[in-house]
Amino acid sequence: MPSNARLRLILASLAAILMTNASAQTLTFKDVLDRTPRPAPPHKVTYGSHPDQYAELWLPEALGTSLPVVVLIHGGCWRADLPGPELVAFLSQAIAEKGVAVWSVTYRRIGTKAENFSPYPDTFLDIAAAADKLREIAPRYKLDLNRVVTSGHSAGGHLALWLAARPKIAGTSPLHSAKPLPIKASVGIAALADLQYAKSASAHACGADTVDLLINTKERKDAAYLDTSVTPLLPLGLSQTLISGVYDGIVAPAHALRYRERAKAKGEMVTLLTLDDSGHFELIAPWTAPGALVVESIVSTAKGLK
Repeated sequence: MPSNARLRLILASLAAILMTNASAQTLTFKDVLDRTPRPAPPHKVTYGSHPDQYAELWLPEALGTSLPVVVLIHGGCWRADLPGPELVAFLSQAIAEKGVAVWSVTYRRIGTKAENFSPYPDTFLDIAAAADKLREIAPRYKLDLNRVVTSGHSAGGHLALWLAARPKIAGTSPLHSAKPLPIKASVGIAALADLQYAKSASAHACGADTVDLLINTKERKDAAYLDTSVTPLLPLGLSQTLISGVYDGIVAPAHALRYRERAKAKGEMVTLLTLDDSGHFELIAPWTAPGALVVESIVSTAKGLK
């Protein structure tokens, strides 16, 4: 696995190349969704009975004997009324084209119509079940489960880091798992890792009550953050990179900076990459310079694992 110093050097070099002569970006999620032709996933695998309990498997054309895997989680404020994995289809394809398998996960979210569904604990249990499903399909598709990276955009970035933090969840929590799928690294893309901070800092984009609905603070009070937010679970004991757009009006770079400082206080180093000329959605648009850099960061992290 590359050292943090080496990874920072790689990312800085790529940033210098890709950002040269780039102009400020202003993409919206509609720009990403409406871009054509949108790639279609080669495989769709269910991990539960609800229509939203599935993942898309994207594979390189030239299959290796053992492929590193990125568990990719879309954003959308954890809400069912916003786009799902279609929003990261271009990102999934771009990563797969560089020789890394992508397991693009969707899940039941706030507003999902399902009997007895509650975002806590069910959204989190869905994410966990989707990740653990890789154990079942790995032999068929030659996936190397010793080289698993989680990555996600916005709310999906929170869930990606949360997957990496699962071993730290207390045994008394409904979210505890005795044998979670081992995660070796995580790349958060405009990640809302600290839910307590995100509740207010991103309320303008996601809604003032969204985090409360996600983790049920009404009944669980402050304890609701202990097994759902990532910061109380630090240190994670694995490589973490947080990527932000300097012009991101939805998840400002301050989110990543605060997370890094809290990780540092627990003795853990987190790599930050703040991209000039990028807002929120350029980061998942690989035809833009910032999006291309995100792809390279994820791929280099996955291929660098041993």
